[in-house]
Amino acid sequence: MLSASAQRTFFVYIYPFTSHPITHNSKFKITLLLLQSHKYFFIQISLTFLPQRISNFTKNMKNLCFSPKRSSSSFIAHYPSPSRFSLPAPPSRSLSDSVMMQTLELAEPVIVKWDPEASTYAKVTSLFYENRAEASEFIKLVNKLHNAMHALVAENSNSELLIRAQHLMQIAMKRLEKEFYQILSLNRAQLDPESVSTRSSRTSARSSLSDFADESDDEIRVASELIKEVEDDAEGVMTDLKLIADCMISSGYGKECVKIYKIIRKSIVDEGIYKLGVEKMKSSHVHKLDFEVLDLKIQNWLIAVKIAVKTLFNGERILCDHVFASSDSIRESCYTEITKEGASILFGFPENVAKNSKKSPERIFRMLDMYTAIADRWPEIVSVFAFQSTSSIVNQALNSLIKLSESVRLDLTEFETLLNKQSLKTTVTSVGVHKLSVDTMNYLSLLGDYGVLADVLIDSPPQEKGLKSFLDESFSDSSSLPAVSIWLARLIFVLVRKLDDKAKHMKDVSQAYLFLANNFQHILSKVQTSNLQYLLGDDWINKHESEVKKFGANYERVAWSHVIDAVPKNVSGMTREEARDSFKRINAVFEETHRKQLAVVIPNGRLRDEIKLSIAGKLLPAYREFYNAYRVEMVKDRKFSGVVKYAPEDMGNKLSDLFFGSGSALTSSSSSLSESGTSYSQGRTSV
Repeated sequence: MLSASAQRTFFVYIYPFTSHPITHNSKFKITLLLLQSHKYFFIQISLTFLPQRISNFTKNMKNLCFSPKRSSSSFIAHYPSPSRFSLPAPPSRSLSDSVMMQTLELAEPVIVKWDPEASTYAKVTSLFYENRAEASEFIKLVNKLHNAMHALVAENSNSELLIRAQHLMQIAMKRLEKEFYQILSLNRAQLDPESVSTRSSRTSARSSLSDFADESDDEIRVASELIKEVEDDAEGVMTDLKLIADCMISSGYGKECVKIYKIIRKSIVDEGIYKLGVEKMKSSHVHKLDFEVLDLKIQNWLIAVKIAVKTLFNGERILCDHVFASSDSIRESCYTEITKEGASILFGFPENVAKNSKKSPERIFRMLDMYTAIADRWPEIVSVFAFQSTSSIVNQALNSLIKLSESVRLDLTEFETLLNKQSLKTTVTSVGVHKLSVDTMNYLSLLGDYGVLADVLIDSPPQEKGLKSFLDESFSDSSSLPAVSIWLARLIFVLVRKLDDKAKHMKDVSQAYLFLANNFQHILSKVQTSNLQYLLGDDWINKHESEVKKFGANYERVAWSHVIDAVPKNVSGMTREEARDSFKRINAVFEETHRKQLAVVIPNGRLRDEIKLSIAGKLLPAYREFYNAYRVEMVKDRKFSGVVKYAPEDMGNKLSDLFFGSGSALTSSSSSLSESGTSYSQGRTSV
């Protein structure tokens, strides 16, 4: 290919037969063209000559010189027009050739300057770090050179100018390939996925300065400047990468650019997954792990999936979309290649654990934790992996959700089986809340805290065995109950049946009723103070509240009815001896019952107060009436003075000592019971 300065054209005028030059139109042209091609030169001389026309010219000249009879008009008539003797004009340079020549003159010095093989300076220096303005100009010239080549190929694919242009283009692409690699390698901090995802979010990092409202204006200004500097650095790096990628892709060198990008960014994603503590595990390995060890790995995964989805994969998606914005197919290919392996390991872990981990009561909570972690981030997962080529990653996450759901249902069934196997037929010495009730309700209340539980169980109600009977006992209308409510009610129903079986083996009937009242109240309290209240509903709660009251009333009837019945209902017309015997009987049965019930515990304060107030309400008003009617007569006669052992207030204080299990009384409770008994008695008397 030639530069314009390498071409020279010479015009030579021929003087045939005379000493005067022929006219300008009859001249012929000799073109001397000096062509340079790398290390050799050649000269091409083009002579355009028409022998026939010269022969005609010679004959005419002879006739003119040797035939004086010819007139000038005859000469003009027989002598051809000068234009007929002119040689063809040299072919003019095309527009594409001219553009190419101009582009080569502009691009060659800049491109050759940064040829890594041409100088040590170009080899060790970065174009984009050395001079960003020159880097931008370099990109523009390369794009211009490519456009010129494209135009010239369309017009003249055999043009020798293309050889020179192609040589320059290869040099330029090697330079840009080197720059692309250096920028990706040396700017890992600026291109960190977390930094990219934060910088590219709709809310700028600078908005977080509102958190420093208590700081001084200078500190806020300094912080703002630092944040802006970091953001500007990242913006500049991403812009440079995009410039290079656009240029290389449009010039037909996208393959080299993409290869570098995939290698470097994939290593970052794989390293990120490794640092988050997520590892690919064989199913046999998972099955061998003790739950404590596996639990630590699950906890690591729960942290990892949050960071990976929000920052690692999201940041890589943003960066990839930005750098390869000019080609949808390339950015999809790059992102898939970069993230597919790491994402498969991350989202495949829950499925592996759900299918292969050992069964244990605690496992269900980790299954629900992992299900929640994926479900809460499902829109982000679908958005980040929206490419057709990354659909397998979304499917992997979905498969994990399915397997986790199956594991949860299996664990619930296993838990019901364990409840049914519990043997509570041993002799019972305590009427308090049984450990089985505590453990079961703790288990179920924790389950109720998982909002995803309803989704997990939505299409999987418990098996039909005994389903209708427990539903009828638990709900007034069970036709529209969600599966999660049926599951939870079913497990509580199994627990209640075990408690009933236990109560049947208690020797003291009153304690059996109090045992049921205590345990039912515990069940009810756990439901009312957890999300179970929303899952089971008011209908279930009302039914079980009535059960607690029924058990409390039965306890009161069996344990205290003989004390209440010992107080005369009709106090008028009694002799001193009859009154004395009534006081003795009341003292005896009250002391015996009080002593026996003093060791009884009612843990729930509300139930405890309700039962004590109910007993006091039935006992103290009647006793007060009897006491007031015969106390004076008993005191006057020395034979009866020791018969009256308890004033109504003393009896109320004794009742206040009950159901704490230690025999100690609370002053406030004693006072309230005495006052309640008095007011209840006064109310009954006034009526």
